[in-house]
Amino acid sequence: MKQILTALFISLFCISTLQAQETDDMDQARSEIKINATNLIAFTFIDSSYEYLLNEEASLGVGLLFNVGNDNEILDYYRSFSLTPYYRQYFSNKFAKGFFVEGFGMLNSGKEEIYIFMPNGVDTYREENYTDFALGISAGGKFVTPRGFVAEIYLGVGRNLLGSDFAPEVVGRGGIALGYRF
Repeated sequence: MKQILTALFISLFCISTLQAQETDDMDQARSEIKINATNLIAFTFIDSSYEYLLNEEASLGVGLLFNVGNDNEILDYYRSFSLTPYYRQYFSNKFAKGFFVEGFGMLNSGKEEIYIFMPNGVDTYREENYTDFALGISAGGKFVTPRGFVAEIYLGVGRNLLGSDFAPEVVGRGGIALGYRF
């Protein structure tokens, strides 16, 4: 797990330092890298994303989430990994800024704790792993400074489609992400 996280951070650092062309107009920058600060603080998830701006009103992106905590007491079960490609449509007069709606797919996996109630009063539990694929929709807003700092807030919901025995029926997507447009 440490090797995967190290590789992820090195990749994100390398991507952020590459600049194909120096430009004074940040509206011409087409790539963004972001990290979801909310998931890191509240759930100990590393949730990073890369987004490519197709034009002034559309983009494609992919998010990658890893659970780096030992457990999450907040939720009974939750994903420990997800890969989330998405398409965004922006509704603003500015270049890929402002209000957006997003459609996403999410390959997600995790563990569910199954409690077993015993007649002798000594209850126990076991963990069951799941993997599923969800489709969903999100909405949010993106703010970009002239020097390329990005802040966005978004919230979405999707439904798992494969019917895995222990997967949740509904998955959530959201938070406050901070990043850089280059």
